[in-house]
Amino acid sequence: MTTLLYQTDSYLRETDATATRVEGTQVALDRTIFYAQGGGQPADHGTLQWDGGRARVIDVRKVGQDVLHTLDGPPPSAGTAVHAALDWDALMRAHTATHVLDGVIWRDYGALVTGSAMQPGSARQDFELEHMSADFATEVERRTNAELGADREVRVRILPRAEALIIPDLIRTKINLLPIGIEQIRVVEIVGLDLQADGGTHVARTSEVGTIRIVGHESKGRINKRLRLAIEA
Repeated sequence: MTTLLYQTDSYLRETDATATRVEGTQVALDRTIFYAQGGGQPADHGTLQWDGGRARVIDVRKVGQDVLHTLDGPPPSAGTAVHAALDWDALMRAHTATHVLDGVIWRDYGALVTGSAMQPGSARQDFELEHMSADFATEVERRTNAELGADREVRVRILPRAEALIIPDLIRTKINLLPIGIEQIRVVEIVGLDLQADGGTHVARTSEVGTIRIVGHESKGRINKRLRLAIEA
């Protein structure tokens, strides 16, 4: 079982760990700072280094209770002590920006999220909306930047499932993506604006995101509209 260090501290950039099993070029660690791809957030990249070896981490996936780190070269043996270093980049800013956008869209327009994806410096969000226009995108950009500039605190909590699911509107996606068997639910709150179940990495305050710019909008169906955004300093 891999302990997910990023769930309680998204600012960790390095850690020591132990390889618990090896499958080809995939290595499971007893603890990790690498985010495993999911929820619209790509996998983190970085390096693993050990006595006599070093390799790039080029993909990270969660398989059961383990997180498997795919390397670009020969892996360490199971039981080897390793040092993990993260390519710490703008994914946290992008992810928090999407939650601020979600909060604005939900608060002001009552629309759920139907899809999400992000990269360092950019993101796109799909919403259950019937109408989309340039004027709408401009207004959403203005309202989102106002919330980013408000320097709202971002709080992360892990709650028992029964306690988390009594929170109104905790699930902001059109489809509930929470597996039935998960008994501890991670909740990300942007104080005064947004509260969602979420497993990804975030900055500590909205002002750390900078500003966003809506760079595209399009229809993906009768009640499915997309906004594309760039994350700016």
